[in-house]
Amino acid sequence: MERRIALKSMALAVGALANLPAWASGWTKETITNTAFLSADQAKNLVAIVETMIPKTDTPGAGELGVGDFVQKMVTDCYDAKTQSSFTSGISNLDQQSVQKSGKSFAESSKEQRLQLLKDLEASSDMAQKGFFSLVKNLTIQGYLTSEYVMTNITHYELVPARYHGCVPVKKV
Repeated sequence: MERRIALKSMALAVGALANLPAWASGWTKETITNTAFLSADQAKNLVAIVETMIPKTDTPGAGELGVGDFVQKMVTDCYDAKTQSSFTSGISNLDQQSVQKSGKSFAESSKEQRLQLLKDLEASSDMAQKGFFSLVKNLTIQGYLTSEYVMTNITHYELVPARYHGCVPVKKV
């Protein structure tokens, strides 16, 4: 290998490593919510869906931790157009079912009505509804368990979980 090529490669690697902390710390809740994927009503219903799945108890609920924004961002960035359209139609269909049963939108319904609608959706024989429910449920669980609050206060996540105790006396057994 030529020396110039090696020096260029090393300079590029050092520059990339120097910029990595600035790139990684640039993630905020505001950058996640800047998506124009769902309408305001659909986003409100999505927050109600995730809050119904993981409600607030002595710990914050999924809606309070911003899991709805996480679900929306994941569907926008990681799924194809067909899945995205079935996702938006699933939210709209759930809202229509809520209006038919209770006369209110899903987000405005009571907690019991929302829970019953989600149970009906899970038990449905329609594969599109089951697929929508499964997608939202899996992404809600993933978003909740990987949120900063859960990782630091409940699971006590450690970046490097092992300890090294180099000066420990060893006893023969």
